[in-house]
This record gives sequence, structure tokens and C-alpha cells, in this order.
Amino acid sequence: MLAAAVLTSALVVAGCARDTGSPQQGGDAAGAECTRNAAPAAAGGAAATPAPVAPNSDASALKVGLAYDIGGRGDLSFNDSAAAGLEQAISDLGLQQANTRELAAAENESEDAAATRLRQLVADGFNPIIAVGFKYATATQTVATENPNVQFAIVDDATVELPNVTPLVFAEEQGSFLVGAAAAMKTQACHIGFVGGVETPLIQKFEAGYVAGARAVAPDIQVDVDYISPAGDFTGFNDAARGTEVARGQLDSGADIVYHAAGASGQGVFEAVNAANSPEAPKFAIGVDSDQYNTVEPPVNQVIMTSMIKSVDVAVFNYINAVAAGDTSVLPEAFDLSVDGVGYSTSGGMIDDITGDLDAYKAAIISGEIQVPSTP
Repeated sequence: MLAAAVLTSALVVAGCARDTGSPQQGGDAAGAECTRNAAPAAAGGAAATPAPVAPNSDASALKVGLAYDIGGRGDLSFNDSAAAGLEQAISDLGLQQANTRELAAAENESEDAAATRLRQLVADGFNPIIAVGFKYATATQTVATENPNVQFAIVDDATVELPNVTPLVFAEEQGSFLVGAAAAMKTQACHIGFVGGVETPLIQKFEAGYVAGARAVAPDIQVDVDYISPAGDFTGFNDAARGTEVARGQLDSGADIVYHAAGASGQGVFEAVNAANSPEAPKFAIGVDSDQYNTVEPPVNQVIMTSMIKSVDVAVFNYINAVAAGDTSVLPEAFDLSVDGVGYSTSGGMIDDITGDLDAYKAAIISGEIQVPSTP
């Protein structure tokens, strides 16, 4: 059986940076040949199936509140994907625009501020309330306990175990495995990078899957890993300038493909890759959460070869639909590859030649032939 193992080699740590490359792969690896493994044989019967949801219901009587993570609408990534789910509920379920409210978190705000935001939505009659991001876990626990008749959902957290709270969680490591495999298939330098926004267990799931996918294809590939800010400092999700700086460091060291899981800071990663790109030495980026080829303005989007799709929009829409139907039990325990909760994009046509191999890896993950690690 194939297995994507957690790396066991020693990590060189400098601040928030790690180099997971093997010793023979240095920063001057441009043009290096990767020894690449063949994709697994397609696993029969392991195709993804649509997430089970109730039929479209009438949500016109609902008042839906969204509490966004840092950056709010306009981050071109995580929050915007949640907003897209709300907009779909308005268009498809009869939810009234006037019966929605969207609030956003501030950088490094206190837990009290997050709880106050949720209490404000409760006081104004919103039900259900969707907390977008794991940083709302403590606030959701508190406010949902205070208001047992109000329904809550929280994206990216499953620690709040209350009957009126629904976790909307994803297998980020599985989608990241696929884009890591794509990076290893496409690199000309045998050297790629990962830029995380904040060094938290959630973002480490993206890192772990990406490195595992890259090594499943090219065991000797060098993967540079950097985080914009350490755990507890959430500015790393909304600092495009630092995103540019960190990505530029990876590119200068020889990486030719950089994947970000950094929220709005990812725009800086794209800018750095675009500035370094040239016909003689092509550089590419990998987006996250939504299809960023379609959300980032040209010409910068032309360097985004794929994105790891995390269907927050689907989860938000399905949750609103399930609440309107009166049955949230139809939602999957986790939005993973088996229900197309995560995946990869093909906009721009830059990975059209390897989608067959990527789908073979996808089938092997769904079937259990490949076990993807969720920690580095």
C-alpha cells in the first residue's frame, strides 16, 4: 500500500522558517532533475460523491448572521468563500438580503471582542449565526451556551460540543496533498515553497498535506516552509507586504513554485511570484480556499497555476439550507475529498496535462490506499 508519511528528518528551524529538503538539494537547485514516482493505479469505485444535503428549502423566514475572520469580505480567499455561500442562499433559497448581517474580526482582538460580536447578532435576532474561523471557538462556546435556542455554526473548529452548534470542518491536508503533488510534477528546480499565515494546527494541516503530496511524487524534492507570524499573532493572515517578503526569500533561495495558506497575505505571495517570473525562469504560485485564478486581478493571476479549493461556500450554503429544512444531521462530519469538500482548480489550463495523475492520487486517498498526514 502507498502511504504518505510524516517527515522524520531533522528540521532546521530559524524563526518561523523550516527547510524540509534533503541534504543534497541546495538553494542552487535551479534546473535540478527530480526523480518522480508514477501516479498510483486508479482505484475503482473511489470517486467523490456530492455531499448529502436536504433539497433546497425556503429560507425566507431566517435571519442569518455571519461573523467573519480577520480581513472580512474582500480577502479574495477564505472569507470571500463564506460570503459566496451566503449569496447563494439569497439567490437559491429565498433568504432575504435585508435579513442578513456580516461583521468582521479585527487583528489580534480579544476573546471578549469576538464574543461581543456574536452577542450583538443574537440581540438583533439573527438565527442561525455562522462564525467563520477557528478563532471564534471560545466565543462560540460561551455565547452558544448562553443562548441554547439560537443555532450556531463554526467553520474550521470541532471543539465546541453543544447541541446548538454545528462544526463545519474540512480535510485541508487532502486537498493540499493534491496541489503538493502538482507542484512536484511541475517544478523545474526540484525546489518548492509553502507560506503559512499563522503557525497554528489548522495551517499546519495545509503544510503537512502539501509536503506529503510533493514527496509522494518526488521523494528528494526540497520544500521550504515559512510562517508569516507565530501562533497567537493573527496579523499573518492580513499582511500582504510580509507575504511578499517571505515568498521573495523562498524564490531567491531557488524555489520556483510557492503555495500559500495565508488569507489576504496571499496577495503579497502572488505579487512576489509575478515579479520573479520570466520566460527564461518561470515561477508559479498556488492559491488557496477559492479558485484564486478567477479572483485575483490580471496579470498577476497568470502565475496562479492552481488553487487548493476548500469549499467553505458549499458548507455555508448547505448549513443554511439544512437549518431551513430543520435537519442539520444531513451535513457530512467533514468536508473531505470523498464529498468534494476540498480539491484543486484547473482555471488557466496550466495543469491540464497532469489532471489524470492528480485524480489517480485523489482516488487513492478516497479509497484509503493513501493516508495523508495532518501534522508536519
